[in-house]
Order: sequence, then C-alpha cells, then structure tokens
Amino acid sequence: MKRLWLVFAQAVTVLLAAYFVVGTLKPEWLGRGALPGGTVSILEAPSTAPSVQAAPGSLSAAVRKAAPAVVSINTSTSARHPLSNDPWFRFFFGERGEQQQSGLGSGVIMSPEGYVLTNNHVVEGADAIEVVLADARSASAKVIGTDPESDLAVLRIQLDKLPAITLGNSDALQVGDQVLAIGNPFGVGQTVTSGIVSALGRNQLGINTFENFIQTDAAINPGNSGGALTDINGHLLGINTAIYSRSGGSMGIGFAIPVSTARQVLESIVKNGQVVRGWIGVEPNELTPELAQTFGIKTAQGVIVTGVLNNGPAANAGIRPGDVITQVDGQPIRTVSELLTRIAALAPGQPAPFVLQRRGQQVDTSVTPAQRPAPRMRQR
Repeated sequence: MKRLWLVFAQAVTVLLAAYFVVGTLKPEWLGRGALPGGTVSILEAPSTAPSVQAAPGSLSAAVRKAAPAVVSINTSTSARHPLSNDPWFRFFFGERGEQQQSGLGSGVIMSPEGYVLTNNHVVEGADAIEVVLADARSASAKVIGTDPESDLAVLRIQLDKLPAITLGNSDALQVGDQVLAIGNPFGVGQTVTSGIVSALGRNQLGINTFENFIQTDAAINPGNSGGALTDINGHLLGINTAIYSRSGGSMGIGFAIPVSTARQVLESIVKNGQVVRGWIGVEPNELTPELAQTFGIKTAQGVIVTGVLNNGPAANAGIRPGDVITQVDGQPIRTVSELLTRIAALAPGQPAPFVLQRRGQQVDTSVTPAQRPAPRMRQR
C-alpha cells in the first residue's frame, strides 16, 4: 500500500513540474495567454489592434462615414496688375507678366460618378481647379455649372471608387440638434468641429439671392466654404457657406445652405447645365403696418406687391400693385424670402394657383411663370 502511494505521489510531482515548465515556456500549448486573475502574461504582448467600438458620446462613427466624401479644393487664377497697360507704370516698373493667385476651399462628393458640390465663390473665375480627397488622391476638376444666386457650383472629377456622402433630411432639423462641420480651414487639412443648430431659416443677410440658411455654432473658418454640415449619423444636412466674423475667424456664427436646396441645384445643373427657376415679374416687399394702412389691407400675413412688370407673367394674370400674396401653389407666404423661394420652385410654363388679398377681398388666380432671367454678375 505504501509503495502504491509513493508511486502516485511521484507521478503527480512529475506532472506538476511538466505543467509548470510548459506553462512558463510555451503557454500557447495550453490555449491560454494570460495568468489567472486577468493579468496579462509577460510572455505574450497585449493586442494593439484598435477597438471598433467608440467611446460613449463619441461622434467618431459619423466622422468615419462622412469624412471620406469631403474634399479639399485648390484653385489657381492668372491675374494681371491693374496698371500693367499704363505706359508710365511700365516705364518705372517694367513689364509685369501674369501672376498666379491661389485659393482654398472644400467640397462634398455627391455621387460615385464624380459630381462634387461646393460654393460658387470657391471656384468663381478659377483657371485651374484641383480636388484632393481624404485618401490623398487628387484630380483636376471640370466645372459642370454654377448658380451664383444660391452660391453653389457643381464640379466633376474622374477617379475610381469614389466615396459618396449620404444625404440627410434638412427639413426635419430642429434648433438644438447636434451637427458636425467638416472641411479644410486655412488649408491645414481636413478638420472636424462640432456644435448645434443655432437657428433655422436665416435670411435677409445679403449673402445670396435665395437665403434659407442653417445657422450653427460649429467652428467654421476660411477654407471651410463648400464643406459638409452633417448630423451625428454622418448624413449631409448642408453646405457650409459663410460666417459672421469681425476678425476673419470663427465667432460661433456660421451659415450653411440646406441640403434640400443643394440637391435641387445639383440635379438641375446636371440635367440642364444650369438652374431653371420660375419667375413672375413682381417687386415684393415685407408687409409693414405703414404699407397696410396705405393700401387699405386688413390681413397681417403675406407679402405686398409694390411693382409689377408690364406684360410679365404676374401682369398677365391680373396681379396689381397693392395686392398681398398670401399663398403660392398651396403654400402659405409670410416673408419675401419665402415668396422668392416658392416662385423659384415653380416649373416655367406650368400654371400655378396664387391666393391674393385685395382691398379686404380674397382673390384666387392662376399664374404661368416664365424662366427666371440669368442674374447679373456682382461683386461679393
């Protein structure tokens, strides 16, 4: 009995010794890489692979989705000195050749076919345009069309496997929603800032003819123009366009063109080469108490017509100075900006219903809009 016990004890001792040696020198043979209690084994380095799960509150998933579709835009323009034709200038300073001026901006890839949306003022007057992607690829861009009245332009590049951004719903935005601004401020490279929607429907800023801006406090600086304003899911909500600033830098007041407007402009330019808008030939003004008293108007809602173009669509439909337009195509009208936007959305040549107030009486009429004339060039 004692002999069997001695053999058993020796066998256990040998097995424990072998287990210790194998566990120390070849732990993978035992299918483990850590010691009990969760301590990482000194013989196997911890994994350095990045975690795919974002930290609580992180917006990295939205950035990963949207950032590849946001591009940097470099422009160059040849410019002559304004006095280069003056003989006295040439006498004192000699012949001055053309000088290259460069510009920076941002853009958003809207489709895998290579259509890029940006601001008109980013590419206006440029002789050469280069688009640089987030993955460092670059390509020369061709201007497909521009729309100075909304300050948007459509470019096209020829590259394979282009990442297109996902469009969001800017009409569902509410003040206080979180947003991201992605662009190339000051040419430092792609930069992401965050903030909230500060206000909606901003207009009468004197920036564009058609204004319906999203206001945000996400930091937007020179070079961000044409970049993306996205929601926390990485969906495009707007095209960053302008800032209010006294120093040239961000003061927490930035403006973006809603994606609903940008999409209409993109589709019209791609289809027609230009933006086709409706036009009726009236001079509208906000309805003030003074104008209401002058024209004997009792309604408090609408836009008053102070001028009508002879033989224009509005004149042919019987609209007169002093009429108040309260509805266009079934949509209520409260401001001049709303009136211009509603009329611009009408298809030229297709009659649309208008509701007017004339001396306290409601007047229903039908107006057949014409195509809006091309705007005159203006200094920005």
